[in-house]
Amino acid sequence: MTSWDGSADWSTFRERLQKTLDEFLDEMAERLAPLGPDAAALLEEARRCVSGGKRFRAAFCWWGFRAVRPDVDDEDALLRACAALEMLHASALVHDDYMDASDTRRGRPATHRAFAAVHRSRSWRGDPDQYGASAAILLGDLLLAWSDELLRSCGLAPDRVVAALEVFDHCRTEVITGQFLDVSVQARGHADVDTAMTVLRYKSAKYSIERPLHIGATLAGAGPDVLRELSAYGLPLGEAFQLRDDLLGVYGDPAATGKPAGDDLVEGKRTVLVALALDGASAAEAARLDAALGTPLDEARVAELRRIIDASGAHAHVEQVIDELVAVALGKLDASSLAQPARQVLRELASAATDRMV
Repeated sequence: MTSWDGSADWSTFRERLQKTLDEFLDEMAERLAPLGPDAAALLEEARRCVSGGKRFRAAFCWWGFRAVRPDVDDEDALLRACAALEMLHASALVHDDYMDASDTRRGRPATHRAFAAVHRSRSWRGDPDQYGASAAILLGDLLLAWSDELLRSCGLAPDRVVAALEVFDHCRTEVITGQFLDVSVQARGHADVDTAMTVLRYKSAKYSIERPLHIGATLAGAGPDVLRELSAYGLPLGEAFQLRDDLLGVYGDPAATGKPAGDDLVEGKRTVLVALALDGASAAEAARLDAALGTPLDEARVAELRRIIDASGAHAHVEQVIDELVAVALGKLDASSLAQPARQVLRELASAATDRMV
């Protein structure tokens, strides 16, 4: 493969990454074949879960490596390592959709809904929703295990893979615990801005950008100073990335996001955007917004809640914070010792990650 040196070859990178994931799942299909059709159904859902997507985590891993070593001797091995991040992401989404009781993911039924529908269509015994939940939990666990296997067996230098696995361990600990923080915040029905930022940082920001950069750089032999430079860029950018996701969860076009209008409001997400809106709205409007979170909402109610958020100043404030965080990240990138062409592509990725409609 010709090394990806800029956004013009983004599609090539994604195609090769998808091929890597597909080939790994082909290997797993052979391994699971003796288990019969139920295992095959689980594998087919795994294929759907790792298809498509923005591939930001894989891209940041790739360019974390090339920020340290501009030339890649074994691109297939590095692609397997990058694919581990996408397998982890798929695992998180499967579990997240079940915990949030989401109906869809990327315009198709979420895993727990898909398996529940199979149960109903075949008139099996027991509760279809419980079957769907069990399938989603198990598939998420399987994808998590496969993420470890992909990185561990990627084919790069064993000592560097061991070091990268330590970073991967930190990454998985952070994202799983961050998810529990999120679940707990929703259960309490309250989160101030600081709490919402903590959830954002550990549930998404670190594992979306900072840790993939660290894993790639560690695979290239980076030392602590380089990892600190990557954190100075990656952590504020990761926060900006998730803040953009929070805006899309309220204002995103369902045709683009694959989610219903105002999905985060329906799910009762206590995001930074919502925390700012509750702080900035009048007492009466804050009460209306708070009471509506986590309830079924038609388009008219979603429009009303968007108006409350806009009037509170929260929407504009989050846009401003995104711009400020991106500026900080790019400033740190420009001042870094990271190699070219990685620095230029990391600038492009900063824009792609935070200026998007999906």
